[in-house]
Amino acid sequence: MNLNATLFGQMITFALFVWITMRFVWPPLHTAMADRQKKIADGLAAAEKGHKDLVLSQERSLAVLTESKEKGMVIVDDAHKRAAAIIEHAKAQAEEEVARLMQKAEQEVSTLIMQAKESLRSEVAKIAVFGAEKILKQEIDVHKHERLLQELVDGLTN
Repeated sequence: MNLNATLFGQMITFALFVWITMRFVWPPLHTAMADRQKKIADGLAAAEKGHKDLVLSQERSLAVLTESKEKGMVIVDDAHKRAAAIIEHAKAQAEEEVARLMQKAEQEVSTLIMQAKESLRSEVAKIAVFGAEKILKQEIDVHKHERLLQELVDGLTN
């Protein structure tokens, strides 16, 4: 094997190439790869954190939604109870009003009946006095007396 200057020149060139690469090219390249690796790791960690936050926020939103539905149901139930109470109160007031109006109407009818009775008594008394005057002014005759009473009854019915 023959070691000649070409081989020796290639070895020196190769050693010089390795030294320049190790000295000037490799450190920035290594730094860039380390930075890129760190960015990728940070990105993956952020994605994982974001995924966990998403799951947590979905659970929270589901809990809030469930709670709001329950509150809504309670509000609706309260509204139904309140409406039923208002309706019952209105019914009770209406029944009281009907009872009061019926009592007032019965009192008015009773008053009118009493007034009619008093008026009728007054008229009957006048007719009786009038009939007695006629009977006393004439002779006492049974047939005339019966005829006058019949006229008196006919006068009452008209």
